[in-house]
Amino acid sequence: MAKINPYYMQIGQADREKEELEKKRKKAKEREKRIKRNIAQKEQDFDLELETAIKMSNKNKIKREEEHKEKLSKEEEKRKKRNKKIKFVLEILLLLAIIVGGIIFAMLSPIFNIQEIQVNNNNQVSGDTIISLSELKIEENIFRFSTSKVVRKIKENAYIENVKIHRKIPNTVQIEIEEREHIYSADFLGKYAYLNKQGYILEIAEDSKQKLILQGITTPEEEVVEGRRLNEGDLKKLEDVIKIMNAAKEYELDAKVKSIDITDKNEYSIYIEEEKKKIHLGDNTNLSNKMLYSNAIIEKEKGKAGEIFANGDLNSKFRVYFRESLV
Repeated sequence: MAKINPYYMQIGQADREKEELEKKRKKAKEREKRIKRNIAQKEQDFDLELETAIKMSNKNKIKREEEHKEKLSKEEEKRKKRNKKIKFVLEILLLLAIIVGGIIFAMLSPIFNIQEIQVNNNNQVSGDTIISLSELKIEENIFRFSTSKVVRKIKENAYIENVKIHRKIPNTVQIEIEEREHIYSADFLGKYAYLNKQGYILEIAEDSKQKLILQGITTPEEEVVEGRRLNEGDLKKLEDVIKIMNAAKEYELDAKVKSIDITDKNEYSIYIEEEKKKIHLGDNTNLSNKMLYSNAIIEKEKGKAGEIFANGDLNSKFRVYFRESLV
């Protein structure tokens, strides 16, 4: 067995130790690198966390600032609204003060005392009568009377249908009148009740004023009062009177009709005084044809007094005929 040289053994031992030492240094370096990497990673993580924290802090700060601004904005808006309301109230109070002051001045100042009362569009009722009804007085303050009361007073006259009152500053009052027109005169207990087309009783008088006379009204005596209307039955007959007169107008007979008897709605009759003829119309049907035939007979029998009978059914075999008066 060969012997190992101790020199060489020492060299091998030294190499191994050197190798081991080298390994340890490498491990130490690697550990140092790992430590540095860990430290760097931790620093990076810390920086990231710090950056995130700063960002979050800034974000919260911005949010708080925005919330604060919003709060201030709301408070400013509330303050502006409050000031606006106060300003509005003050303006209203000032306006009211001006108005009240103006009213007091207008009610007390002689500048606004009535100096003239004008009445317009009146024909049936005199201006003096209307002024008297109004109870308005010269030198009365133009603002101190009630227009509704004045209107009500004037409309107590049956001829007055509508009234409008105008204050013309500083001292003139205008009264605009709309009158009812006297169209018919209803024969009533030896007198005449003047009527308009709507059946309002305008006046009770001794003569007919040459208006179309209605005979046979059924409105009770106690109800024939100025300002009131005929009863329902007479008002319906009045509608037929208008139809009769419209039919008569087609043949220029309307101006010649002196009176209409409305006693029986099924036996209406009209009297034409200048022809001395009475036309029996029956009910309100076929009025135009009845007037046509009656007008033809009037022309044919001119100058003869008598009666024309047009009160049958013209759609059947009935023919309008004339019966001369023997008197």
